[in-house]
Amino acid sequence: MSRPALFDSHLHLTAARFSADRGEVVERARTRGVSRMVTVASNPDDAAAAVALAAREPGLWATAGLHPHEADRTSRALMEEIERAAAAPEVVAIGETGLDFHYDNAARSAQLENFEAHLGLAARLGLPIVVHSRSAEADTAARVAAYGDGVTGVLHCFTGGEALLDAALGADWYVSFSGLVTFVAELADFVRAVPADRLLIETDAPYLAPVPRRGRRNEPAFLVHTCERVAELRDLSFDEAATLTTANARRFYGLEEAA
Repeated sequence: MSRPALFDSHLHLTAARFSADRGEVVERARTRGVSRMVTVASNPDDAAAAVALAAREPGLWATAGLHPHEADRTSRALMEEIERAAAAPEVVAIGETGLDFHYDNAARSAQLENFEAHLGLAARLGLPIVVHSRSAEADTAARVAAYGDGVTGVLHCFTGGEALLDAALGADWYVSFSGLVTFVAELADFVRAVPADRLLIETDAPYLAPVPRRGRRNEPAFLVHTCERVAELRDLSFDEAATLTTANARRFYGLEEAA
């Protein structure tokens, strides 16, 4: 009997680390049951590449946005470019955007401006938003609370913080867990705390490979390990966890009618 399909809700198939074998990576994922994926953009050029890839690959969709690491580039012209990219039928969300005060690769003021511009764009276009937050829980939570009524979002690769989780759930946002749940014990209670209809899983490939693949290049086929751990933490079977998270991802991205 076949197992339910898995949905990798966040990965980066356009990354240079996939340039030599991207097609094989996609096929390996499908062999492991990962039949749907969203490749997430980091800037407008990346969005164009993601859209082109999604147009060629069944079961693959894209996003359009500017990562907080590049937020110093934020401008009206760049946001207009992102809006044009978002008009492609393959684009199902805005992002990734958000705040990263851990690396501070861009000025915090620019990150805040960039995040708010993306939130406004997502609200205006009626698209969900994919949010990155690292060492910026209070500022992210404040924006979620301020904009959450007008846009549906997901906190991708959630790494903890009760206040941020409460803000997301209070706004009826989704929360996504990566392979970190297979080796960061502190995430277990958060996995259990997310309502069943708000839970997503992802690889964030090529980053954050789960146990037992830790230390290797991550790829969407490895989503099975994250699903296994989430199922264990929530006292579900693998099939139940796969069915649940796939249905949630399809709802979040507006793909419930897609093949």
